[in-house]
Amino acid sequence: MTNLRRLMQEELLRRNYSAMTTECYLRNVASFANYFDKSPHLLGAEEVKQFQLHLIEDKKVAWATFNQTMAALRFLYVKTLNMPFMAERIPYPKRPKLLPTVLSPEEVTRLLEATVSLSQRALLMTLYGAGLRVSEACHLRIADIDNHRMLIHVQQGKGRKDRDVMLSPVLLDTLRQHWKINRSKHWLFPGNIEDKPITTKAVFNFVRKAAAKAGIQKTVSPHTLRHSFATHLLEAGTDLHTIQLLLGHADISTTTHYLHLSQRHIRNTASPLDALSGSKPLKP
Repeated sequence: MTNLRRLMQEELLRRNYSAMTTECYLRNVASFANYFDKSPHLLGAEEVKQFQLHLIEDKKVAWATFNQTMAALRFLYVKTLNMPFMAERIPYPKRPKLLPTVLSPEEVTRLLEATVSLSQRALLMTLYGAGLRVSEACHLRIADIDNHRMLIHVQQGKGRKDRDVMLSPVLLDTLRQHWKINRSKHWLFPGNIEDKPITTKAVFNFVRKAAAKAGIQKTVSPHTLRHSFATHLLEAGTDLHTIQLLLGHADISTTTHYLHLSQRHIRNTASPLDALSGSKPLKP
């Protein structure tokens, strides 16, 4: 481990960044250094610009990946190397305002039925039934399932926050069947490596395969089930504040985005055209 990597890792730890974010930031900075084959402390704003173009034009990375890489470089220069002026020289790109994909209840059913094992189905039911992020579902422990209070305890979710979400009786029954097969002592969804949970990459892979098998034409990821959970709750009449608490959103404005996805709210909103005096369909 280089001295700079150690310093950055210690700074991330000192500021209470999660293990996942720490690993991601260190990996992105390493990619930056490897591209120029130099230590980052020998590189500056001009090299950052070149690397940005490389990510956009050559690698064609998604907005989230690009933004995450810039956040890692900002942390390196501003927090680790104490170069605050670099913050302005590493701007965040403008995020495209795209509506997330939402599955219909019928499509969710088809997706669940297309899984190849009970364990896969149980994990997808957990994502949809509790609205969890994929990393939160992967790191659930057996002890996080509270069948007495019918709650799932999400420990150290995004922002290092704990929260409780509902435990569906249907989900509980499926998780019990799943546990009888796996008999895991610690992780609810164990991975292939002993004493390790299933990886998020593995979940992405089998979700993609299940969607293709189900004949779903939409682009489906594990996060699609979280979006579908929130949208379906809203359409069923659940208030936004409750959905905010269940999703673990720090700001209600993030939750209000689901208003754009709710077909019930769209259908039940009258067009101003209908309010015009004497408005009638025009004759052909």
